Amino acid sequence: MKSIIKISRQVSVLIVLLIAGSMFAQKAPTFKNGEDLKPKNAKWKLIKNMSDEFDGKKVDENKWQISGQGWIGRAPGLFLAENVNVADGSLQITTTKMDKTIVKHNKEYTHGGGYVGSREGMTYGYYECEMKANKTFMSSTFWLINEGKDLEGCDKRTTELDIQECVGQIVNDAKWMKDFDQSMNSNTHSRNIPEGCDYKKGTSKAGKLAGGKVYDDFHVYGVWWKSKDEILFFLDGELVKKVTPPADFNIPMNLRMVVETYDWNPVPADGGMNKSKEDRTTTYNWVRSWKLVD
Repeated sequence: MKSIIKISRQVSVLIVLLIAGSMFAQKAPTFKNGEDLKPKNAKWKLIKNMSDEFDGKKVDENKWQISGQGWIGRAPGLFLAENVNVADGSLQITTTKMDKTIVKHNKEYTHGGGYVGSREGMTYGYYECEMKANKTFMSSTFWLINEGKDLEGCDKRTTELDIQECVGQIVNDAKWMKDFDQSMNSNTHSRNIPEGCDYKKGTSKAGKLAGGKVYDDFHVYGVWWKSKDEILFFLDGELVKKVTPPADFNIPMNLRMVVETYDWNPVPADGGMNKSKEDRTTTYNWVRSWKLVD
């Protein structure tokens, strides 16, 4: 009996070690052959406090914050912590229709989304996730933005780096939205420039068709924030476009995985929630952040 117990313990320890070893076994970002453009004398180092394989049973709140950090969502979509879960080796954010309308800050909220944001921020590096979008009119996103509360002087501005923004159901017949449910939609934004500071407000865009609807399959969405004036977007390991942001991108930014409503893609007449829970869920299999080291 003691021998059986000992063997059982050894097997259990081995399983734990295998799981721990597999969590961050990948040695570099998801590039196809010839697409990793780093210098020859450099290598990619994983930043663990901004990376997650979502192998646990709940959100690791030492890494991620799920309350919105003061941002409650764009009406009519309210961020709800109960809509954010970790299950089956993935982060899942489910869209919902609330039982009754909630009024906050003089705005009406009828639908529930979710917010997951990294507690830590970083500047230059490579950021990627494997994501499948939900099928609703609400968004599925992966992006970075700076936290302005601790900034001073001309750095007290907003820089935003949208790696992927998409929806599963288009409720707007505008021409620019016709592929918003089947493409990687990426942007760099500069705004809220303090008076007297020599930074430009504006947006630079990138995009590429995903080869089907964004909810049909998982895709790897990535960005190499190479320098203050060079951003490279990648879809499934292939370079999509290189852009120059409208202002210096040299302020640390935090990761965001958000499901929200857009005022330019309104709630459909049927309420938009007549789908299964699976179809109403945005799924992230993993998120990884890297920086270059010698």
